Amino acid sequence: MILNDLLKNIEVLDVEGGAGIDVSAVVYDSRKALPGCIFAAVKGVKADGNSFIDMAVGKGAVAVLHQDYAGPRASGVTYVRVPDARRAMALAAANLHGRPSSRLKLIGITGTNGKTTTSYLIKSVIESAGGKAGLLGTISYVLGDEKIAAPNTTPESVDLQEYLARMAEAGAGFAVLEVSSHAVSLDRIAGCEFAVKVFTNFTQDHLDFHGTMEEYYAAKKELFTAYGGVNIINLDDLRGADLASSSKGRTLTYAINEKADIRATGITLGPSGLAFVMDSPEGAVKIDSPLVGRHNVYNILAAAGACIASGISLSEVASGIAGMREVPGRLEKVDAGQDFVVLVDYAHTEDALERVLVTAREFTPGRLITVFGCGGDRDRTKRPRMGRVASRLSDIVVLTSDNPRTEPSGEILAQAEAGIIEEGSKSKGKGYFILEDRAESIDFAIATAKPGDTVLIAGKGHEDYQIIGERKFHFDDRESARKSVLKRLKCA
Repeated sequence: MILNDLLKNIEVLDVEGGAGIDVSAVVYDSRKALPGCIFAAVKGVKADGNSFIDMAVGKGAVAVLHQDYAGPRASGVTYVRVPDARRAMALAAANLHGRPSSRLKLIGITGTNGKTTTSYLIKSVIESAGGKAGLLGTISYVLGDEKIAAPNTTPESVDLQEYLARMAEAGAGFAVLEVSSHAVSLDRIAGCEFAVKVFTNFTQDHLDFHGTMEEYYAAKKELFTAYGGVNIINLDDLRGADLASSSKGRTLTYAINEKADIRATGITLGPSGLAFVMDSPEGAVKIDSPLVGRHNVYNILAAAGACIASGISLSEVASGIAGMREVPGRLEKVDAGQDFVVLVDYAHTEDALERVLVTAREFTPGRLITVFGCGGDRDRTKRPRMGRVASRLSDIVVLTSDNPRTEPSGEILAQAEAGIIEEGSKSKGKGYFILEDRAESIDFAIATAKPGDTVLIAGKGHEDYQIIGERKFHFDDRESARKSVLKRLKCA
């Protein structure tokens, strides 16, 4: 693509060199630079792209996109100065791929919890209705028959635009995208045209990045105020009314609330699933789902709203929801024939942990044993809060490591333990144990379980790794739990 065309709709401050050159790719990692590319010198958390311009040019970059590079200019290379290199990079990538979101019905989902389950439900409904949908989210990136491990909930903009283009080329009519607050703040979704935007809920998370709850909310809100498309908003959430009144475009609200456009009534919850009647502007329909827990009523309503807004019939919505059996790492059962329940869940915030514990309690006749930890190099303020929730709602708590990353595990455990101790003083008789080794903690919890108990292993869900220091090791809660159950059964 000619550089002038690549820069369409991008604010450019000045261009040094020829703008008529041909550009083959947009690259932000100098290690991936190739002949004919334009290198976007973006500022990251740990590195400044300006420091890698010479490397990219040495590998064949013919142009550089920057906002404040004052270093020497290489002969024959065009330097494009913009106010915001990260945003310009996203728009350039969208232009390079022919603005692929305009060729798809792009459904974006944001919120602290529920994004992944909602995205899987939407994909299930679309496919049940005979459509084809790509999916980009926390668990994986699904492009037709190809599945890619997901390093981020929302891909970096250059990768996002490429994936959307590949979906369109593979014949998908829909793309379902989990939109993280980081993705909005870092302009990863700039250049995207949304058909539908979904808001699930808002609770504390990511304060290590955003600083305050208001800044975190502002990032979520921007998806609805800066981008077009139909808005699907949870009216039962404390931020729902504000978001509904300030969003750009048509809005449909959902809730277990009679004032919402899409409502759940006559809800029944059980260990094998849930059911309710969904009232909507298109009429009423009975919903049956194998998913468990009241929080999944909200996820189903959110997904149904997105699908209704996309023109899918109520009967097709109900059929697609009924056919979605489970989401990897979301209250996923580990069953090897034992006489107690083992669940693995991704819950890694106070609110998410409370939801899954309340759900597990509903179908647990015995004790509720919770294994959990908190991630390192992330929001520290939620650690004691998670400890309090685990202590309040569990009979036994096993505190362990999660992904400590570069923080000392002992410090993370101590911060979570403070919440357990504080809540324990209010709830006498609750026992807790600290086992830093995650495999050992899972083994201990399963060895401790009695018939009728439930062991909940929270925090990592679908993840098949553990990050300690700068290294990533293979570790899967589901594999570890299965080994522990089989060992116990063998010894019985």
